[in-house]
Amino acid sequence: MEKNTVLPLMNATILLLLLSGVTSLSTTYPNAIHGDCSDKCGNITVPYPFGIGDPKCAFSDAFLLNCTSSTSTSSSAVTTAAPPHELLFGNIPVTNISLEEGTLSSIMYAAYSCYDENGLMEDNYFNQSISLGEGPFRFSDAHNKLTVFGCDAMAIMTDAPGNFGSACISFCNGVSAANVSRRISAAASSSVCSGIGCCQSLIPQGLKTLDFTVERPRSNQSDIWESNPCVFAFLGDDRFFDFGGLDLAEFPDRNPSNLSTAIEWVVEEKHCEEARLNAPSSYACREDSDCVYSENGNGYRCLCKPGFRGNPYLGCQDINECEEPENYPCHGRCKNTKGNYTCSCPVGMRGDGKVACQVSSVTAIVAVTGGVILLVTIGLLAFIIYRRRKREKNFLLNGGMLLKHQRVRIFREFELSKATKNFDATHFLGEGGFGRVYKGILPDNTVVAIKKPKGSIDKAQTINQEFEHEITIVSQVNHIHVVKVVGLCLETKLPLLVYEFIPNGTLFDHVHRKRSDLMSTWKNRLRIATEIAQALDYLHSLANPPIIHGDIKSTNILLDEGFRAKVADFGASVLIYPDQATAMFDKIQGTLGYLDPEYLVTGNLTPMSDVYSFGVVMVELLTGRKPYSGSSTRTEEKVNLVQYFLSSVGDMNLGRIVNFVVAREGEMEEIEAFAEVARRCLSSSGIKRPVMKEVAEELGRLLRRLDKNSWESDRKGDNGGEEMECLLRKNGGESCSMSFGGGSEFWSVRTEEPPATETHSIVAMEMGSYEIFR
Repeated sequence: MEKNTVLPLMNATILLLLLSGVTSLSTTYPNAIHGDCSDKCGNITVPYPFGIGDPKCAFSDAFLLNCTSSTSTSSSAVTTAAPPHELLFGNIPVTNISLEEGTLSSIMYAAYSCYDENGLMEDNYFNQSISLGEGPFRFSDAHNKLTVFGCDAMAIMTDAPGNFGSACISFCNGVSAANVSRRISAAASSSVCSGIGCCQSLIPQGLKTLDFTVERPRSNQSDIWESNPCVFAFLGDDRFFDFGGLDLAEFPDRNPSNLSTAIEWVVEEKHCEEARLNAPSSYACREDSDCVYSENGNGYRCLCKPGFRGNPYLGCQDINECEEPENYPCHGRCKNTKGNYTCSCPVGMRGDGKVACQVSSVTAIVAVTGGVILLVTIGLLAFIIYRRRKREKNFLLNGGMLLKHQRVRIFREFELSKATKNFDATHFLGEGGFGRVYKGILPDNTVVAIKKPKGSIDKAQTINQEFEHEITIVSQVNHIHVVKVVGLCLETKLPLLVYEFIPNGTLFDHVHRKRSDLMSTWKNRLRIATEIAQALDYLHSLANPPIIHGDIKSTNILLDEGFRAKVADFGASVLIYPDQATAMFDKIQGTLGYLDPEYLVTGNLTPMSDVYSFGVVMVELLTGRKPYSGSSTRTEEKVNLVQYFLSSVGDMNLGRIVNFVVAREGEMEEIEAFAEVARRCLSSSGIKRPVMKEVAEELGRLLRRLDKNSWESDRKGDNGGEEMECLLRKNGGESCSMSFGGGSEFWSVRTEEPPATETHSIVAMEMGSYEIFR
């Protein structure tokens, strides 16, 4: 809408003009004096004593409103959509009428002045005059405030007779223009004046007319003109201020009709006693209503009595309190009465039923006696069923309904207690960060390892989440060189996991602690490395979805009764789905000395992270040294093992770091090839490392070449026939016993091909002196 069209309307004094013109009717009052009176104008409810159009529909002409119907308002090239119906109090738009508060919400225009950089007024409507006429209407002093926005703005407010005068001035001295704009916007959006660039002033009671002007007395506008060219003032209801994102430069062009003003009304400007003298002819308050005085000038209005609701000017209706217990509490028997309700306590109880009922003394004695008998009976029954209910609850909380469909055995709690003699200390195997591990013997004489979480009950949710994560991982795995999960128990507060029993400890024990004969030959070390590589190749390439182990180290490599390697501990593992190549972690998990340096920097766990960790294990097998040993007195062991190894390989000095005897000719060539694979695995850049499939194939090739050389060499000895038979049977897929001899040591390994139908899930178990999940 153009300014030259809007300003004449805004400059006109807003008078109480009772316009005619009635819209189509929506609904009718059920108890109205005239049944054809409408109570709706669009979506605005118009309650009696107000009426629309026809004087017969209102209590008096003062309460007659006009409902207009419009589609659009045009001026020049701009067309502004108007609401389909607009409720007018004279020419003042009305948005809400409240009988309970005695208020009418209306829309008023603002007075404003806009200036150029030189302080010259270029757009303004600096004077606003509002009159509510001589009817029973007054500006609300409780809700309205004269509000001024803008830097160095001054608003003067008076009433028409000149009986009242007030001023409101806002300053912005010493505050930057950007900060002023920000504070003004904050004040507008929160209806709280911060004191910078705004000002608010109360109005007195009883006002029916109001004049206010706004201007900027200071001539120099250069410091605030750009962000604050306009100042304005309006009389607004502080309950409905809503000027979020206000731009003072655009305000006159934006719709100013969101400035709500509260107008209070009384039905008649009389005392209640005087009005009652005319009852029932002209007295406004109908049945079951009270006459109350206005706090803003003379006159009265009506309110429904307590216990009643509705329109007091048409007659209030009794509230059935018994049907609304949320508003009218009753702790006994409820009975509705006119304007109230009664609430009596049940038989055997006393007190005010609306507040609380107490048991009488006789009832208390009978109840206590009966209660004791009942409690004893219930206690006996509860003792019998308590443990069963507890087991069932734990079973459900631990995901039993889902996990019972997994291809793992579900153990009962008593089965594992019996297998471990109630987790007796004589069955204790070890302890790790996750829990304690006990040796158990099942009824079929199967030896198992039972992991019992050691977390507190308070941490049950976290432990259960770790448990579900581990089950999700191990349920994907089935490989001869990965530790199997035999089953689980879900009847305890914290779930128990049952694994195959691995009797010969960890690779760490044999390399660093026991100094066993197993590690005295190169062939055994190469075989163990090959078995680990095959397991990791399976996890990365054949598992569906692929799995990143995340914590490959010598303590997580277990050796079974045949000294075969078994990869364990999937607590840090992740599944890699087709739409992702890496797993991002906020918290780095793993073991110092084995962690991929790229993972440490980026937090991205990839299959190449396992390749790096496996490279460290290869160096352990080659050198017999720990990845780190800061407490060692040996100078060379204080150095990071990876750095020590890479420097030795670079100096072509591999022989000085190997800690076993090279027994046969040609072994050194395999050792050098093995070291080269380890060096590639330990590349600082993941893209330069080989994948586990390539590593497994290369180590398998080395092992086959070593077996061939060993066989050719042993043919000259006495045991060649036995070795040949073993190799042939192994190639045929059958079980066999293989003997390895080297120097003064001799040991044997028995291998079994897994059954074709075996589908048990495999889980991870870390052991150090048989420590699981360390």
